[in-house]
Amino acid sequence: MNEAPETQTHFGRDMWLAAVLIVAGVAISGLSLAQIRAHDRMHLAQAPTPSPGDTPAESKPGGTRPTTPAPEPAQPKADAQKQGAQPALPPAPAEKVAPPIKDK
Repeated sequence: MNEAPETQTHFGRDMWLAAVLIVAGVAISGLSLAQIRAHDRMHLAQAPTPSPGDTPAESKPGGTRPTTPAPEPAQPKADAQKQGAQPALPPAPAEKVAPPIKDK
């Protein structure tokens, strides 16, 4: 019968410790969130404002964009290989087939 009060004392102390740990965790999470938000605001506040003289360049028709056709794929045509051109990739190795597993 003497164990009941001692068990309640341990239980009460454990509950108090659990409550303290939960409060500490919530406090740390709140402080971290506040710091992240404050850090983001500082970055936004330091953004430079564009000056009136900074305007994007005007686009010109046929300007510096390349007008040549896109490069062809790396695989040469069949007639090019007949004339001696090397293929882009070596031929794939043949599949290796093992003899079938015999039943015991």
